Amino acid sequence: MEDRILKKDEGRRGSAKSSLLRHPVFGRTFSAYGISVFGDWFDVIAIQVLIGYRWQASPLEIALVPVCMALPGILLGSAAGAAADRFDPLKLMRICDLLTALATAAILLAPNIHWLLPLLALRAALGVFNVPAQQTLTRRVVAEEQLLDASSLNGLVSQLSRVAGPLAGAGVLALLSPQMCILVNSAARLLSYGILKTVPRAALPDRAAQPRRAHDIAARRQENATGTKGRFSQEFREGWSFARRTPILLNLLLFALCGMLTIQMIDFQFISLFREIAPDSETAIGWLLASSGASAAAVAVLNMRFEPLRLSGYAFKLGGGYILIGLSILLLSLLPAGASGGAIVLIGLLLGAGNGSFMVTFNYALQKETPPDMTGRIFGIQNTLLSAVMIAAPPLGGMLVQMFGPGAVFGASGLGVLLLGTAGLAFGSIIWPQKSNLSSK
Repeated sequence: MEDRILKKDEGRRGSAKSSLLRHPVFGRTFSAYGISVFGDWFDVIAIQVLIGYRWQASPLEIALVPVCMALPGILLGSAAGAAADRFDPLKLMRICDLLTALATAAILLAPNIHWLLPLLALRAALGVFNVPAQQTLTRRVVAEEQLLDASSLNGLVSQLSRVAGPLAGAGVLALLSPQMCILVNSAARLLSYGILKTVPRAALPDRAAQPRRAHDIAARRQENATGTKGRFSQEFREGWSFARRTPILLNLLLFALCGMLTIQMIDFQFISLFREIAPDSETAIGWLLASSGASAAAVAVLNMRFEPLRLSGYAFKLGGGYILIGLSILLLSLLPAGASGGAIVLIGLLLGAGNGSFMVTFNYALQKETPPDMTGRIFGIQNTLLSAVMIAAPPLGGMLVQMFGPGAVFGASGLGVLLLGTAGLAFGSIIWPQKSNLSSK
């Protein structure tokens, strides 16, 4: 009898996951998201090769890239989160895809890094509005018991794109040019826009299709009194107030920020490190990204299928994820010039396992601990905080790399993330009480 019950529960979970992909809203937005993410990873190597190998940019110049990409998050993050909660998130996603395609095509005309930076900033600004809109729409159309599966599926397609995108991009780069990779990304965004246009309005719940009447009336009164800027400011304060009153949510954000502060110091300096590890191979960094994506995708699958991992708490996945990330960065810093591709791939697998564990769990935890009507604001706050970190950390990392060399800086950063992950694993039951672990659903 007990075996029958277990089999029935497993059958229900399998059916739930399958029904997500057949959902007329989530299924199509999931497909559009996968295509757009593939395009983003398709040209990531091309842009880094342009900057690092062909334009021979200095570490400090390289550090300006994430700064320009983060500034829109600082300036627009709160407004994007409030907009996702107030306006039609599906329409926001369509607009972002269409304009991102145009901004990506404009990158083709950039003759040097000084022209490239503002175009990357424009593209990043569009992404600031896209992320909260997608998370809000997912939260509204997906049932509570399917949130983890939805987060895992989004994480899975994201990590699969980390495999297929860099590999395909590296192949095109070897045969053609970085510009062709960028053009493919622009085409992918147009295709994503086309898929989102096919989402039937009738399949959207009333809450997603139009604002709540009472809330809309209050919003109009607020807008008449203080204007749109005041309304967004109020909703941003409401989001902050909710986060402060929710210890688990606040601890999630702080833990992620501490790790990101260290990681973002060296995130865009990988090209500086690879100019020493593989000075004659422009595509070596692609093997790191591809193996990392393969490992992270495997972790996302295990998160859905392997029951002990699925039911493990926040501490194991978040703390353990940072441990693996820190260890992989530390090992990467020890590679000598001319290191074998096998060593790079193995370290990439370790890096991806940690990244997949952390990101899937972190995104799910934010959704799980946030009520539907606050999701956009909380994710907007998260984007604002992480963008603020990206303003401070990359220039510091670029300065340190220029002074001490990439190997020493990567080693110190890896050790820092490793220690942070160990602390999260050791004290996770205090930081994230057991009642909020993944077994709650």
